[in-house]
Amino acid sequence: MTAPDHRDLIVLESVSRKYELGATTVTALDDVNLHVDEGEFVVVLGPSGSGKTTLINLIGALDTATNGRIHVGEVDVTTAGRKELFAYRRHLVSFIFQSFNIFPGLTARENVQFGIDAAERGAGPSAQDVLDQVGLGDRAEHFPHELSGGEQQRVAIARALATGNPILLADEPTGELDFKTGVQILELLQAQAGPDKAVVVVTHNREISRIADRVVELSSGRIERDGPPRGGRADVSDLHW
Repeated sequence: MTAPDHRDLIVLESVSRKYELGATTVTALDDVNLHVDEGEFVVVLGPSGSGKTTLINLIGALDTATNGRIHVGEVDVTTAGRKELFAYRRHLVSFIFQSFNIFPGLTARENVQFGIDAAERGAGPSAQDVLDQVGLGDRAEHFPHELSGGEQQRVAIARALATGNPILLADEPTGELDFKTGVQILELLQAQAGPDKAVVVVTHNREISRIADRVVELSSGRIERDGPPRGGRADVSDLHW
């Protein structure tokens, strides 16, 4: 299975996602077309309920489209079987969840090491190195219940970064962080976008969209705008919230 274009790491073609809630049909995404090229840092912007999380869940094969096609790298996500999707989630896509999703019985270092082991990358930065990058080097042997919400979020971010997977999907990655730490994390996420890699960040925080290569604005499940940041692209050091 091949993607339509070598440069396009992520391609959505006429993708919709509908949910049946009793006698009511809820449309979370409605006929979405989206391309993300290698090297891009894309921010998906929109209010709660606009379809942002549904979008990245579909890209990450955590949910299934009702209609349309999704290609990521060499994988046709919409037709791939269970075995191929299992490998896809381990080797191609890394998630930063808004709800952290770290293991309560593992230390910070062990949580990050789990991501490294699952991706089977071999050579690369150690779990300790990545925890140092997110400012948690001295908390490596602490368990989640011994960490604040912001520290737990940084463990989740470190685990995703440590995999080295080419697609990084982040759902409100700075939501639990203070401004200084949030800026540090955004710099790390930006650095992940490069040859053969792409980063998609979902947020309701318009300020974060200022540092994107492209901003995709969602409203009621549809793309209302897809283009450069309004007012031009800013540096991370220019942000404030």
